[in-house]
Amino acid sequence: MTTMIEVAKAFFVACETGGGWESCKCFCRSDAGFACQNTVLSDITKLSGYTEWMKGLLTALTDGSYEVKSFAADEARKNVIAYGIFTGTHLKGGPVAPTGKTAITDYVYVMQFEGDQIIHMTKIWNSGYALKQLGWR
Repeated sequence: MTTMIEVAKAFFVACETGGGWESCKCFCRSDAGFACQNTVLSDITKLSGYTEWMKGLLTALTDGSYEVKSFAADEARKNVIAYGIFTGTHLKGGPVAPTGKTAITDYVYVMQFEGDQIIHMTKIWNSGYALKQLGWR
């Protein structure tokens, strides 16, 4: 039997390396929800949409990478929390012409489970700070 933390780690890698929904869907319920309290991601309500957003982001931040700082499972509440630092430089495409600027931004994923599938994920992220670093605002 696969544990929540094993599924969460595999999902995290698939998502953070730009695999999109095709690479992530095997870890999630098809209707898995998504939430993030910021203006950049406020219109995305499905985890499938978020994974595709990450895939798109990595077309602009072509050197995008992450460093995992913490992974923890809360078995009683059926969730896994991942804390990472994302680094990426705007080298191609995006909402404005390439700026050559780099963002180094902290974020947290809270992945809610039902059985061995993610049913909802909340991202905690200061998008305003990251966008300012990239020169996008």
